[in-house]
Amino acid sequence: MPIVDSPPEQPRPRILVVDDLYANRLAMRRVLATLDVDVVEADSGNGALAACIETEFALILLDVQMPGMDGMEVAELLHGEESTQHTPIIFVTAGATDDMDRLKGYDVGAVDYITKPLNPSLLSAKVRNFIELYESRRALKKALAELDERNSQLEREIEERRRAEDRAQQLATHDALTGLPNRLLFLDRLATSMQRARRNGGMFALGYMDLDGFKPVNDEFGHGVGDITLQTIADRLSENTRQTDTVARFGGDEFALILEDIDNQDACIAICEALQAQLSGPISLPCAGGSGDIRVGVSIGLAFYPAHGKNADRLMHNADRALYSVKLSGKGSVHVFSAADDEDTHVHGAQIRARMR
Repeated sequence: MPIVDSPPEQPRPRILVVDDLYANRLAMRRVLATLDVDVVEADSGNGALAACIETEFALILLDVQMPGMDGMEVAELLHGEESTQHTPIIFVTAGATDDMDRLKGYDVGAVDYITKPLNPSLLSAKVRNFIELYESRRALKKALAELDERNSQLEREIEERRRAEDRAQQLATHDALTGLPNRLLFLDRLATSMQRARRNGGMFALGYMDLDGFKPVNDEFGHGVGDITLQTIADRLSENTRQTDTVARFGGDEFALILEDIDNQDACIAICEALQAQLSGPISLPCAGGSGDIRVGVSIGLAFYPAHGKNADRLMHNADRALYSVKLSGKGSVHVFSAADDEDTHVHGAQIRARMR
């Protein structure tokens, strides 16, 4: 069986005995020896203050009458310090004290009085009570610390789980290579755009786009360069579209756009032509001894909601047919769907595009 380290034992409670007379300290030491405590002694007020700087005490037995700094002054100073203001003090007096002296003692932190000569049973009982209170407070403090640590651990676990869920959600809804939304998220955004346009009586454009001349890039330079090309195009798409628009990658060199808040078709065509110019710029590639540039063209087919489809299937079909018409007519342009684009329905658009690259 594996060896489990046991938690470290708590140190025994410490009691500070302060008295300028050795005989009095000895008498209290003998009584305290019967208890499970460690005793620290000081013979002056200054010695008591020095001891409290270095040690936490469960209780202080403090002689009132001492030369130099008396017990009242020591208690007042300890009561004024944050680290010692809650340490209980039992004043040890040579005789009976009047009510005013007791009130003054309580004001500076005294919790009890005991008179000399000491009654061992009484002293032992009083000290035992305060030690039990100290141990209870210490146990509570430890339990609260453990609870805080457990809460912190739970918060860390919750945060790690949230990050894992976010990563899983990202992987489920975004393209791994480009970081763009994938088809699943795109369809969700499309449904939302249709609901919003239907509710507000507005319009938006659905664009299908693929790259002209991308296959020769892969064939000549390899898929690593092809990946750089796709990532560059994705970055340019994100940089040159609005936050209200959606850009997605469907796979290969196929991308899709949702262009929101479109006033008319001509304005949308102008936006797409400007986007096309940005995407068709040279792509710099690092190579031995310098760098080289490659270029790919862009073809875009557009369909508008609701003019070209009032449901997602029809709208996507017509955007796809518009893109096919661009590829058929020579590539490198922006084309809006028309009824003529839909005459040939026997060959799937994706197969035709594959043949024409």
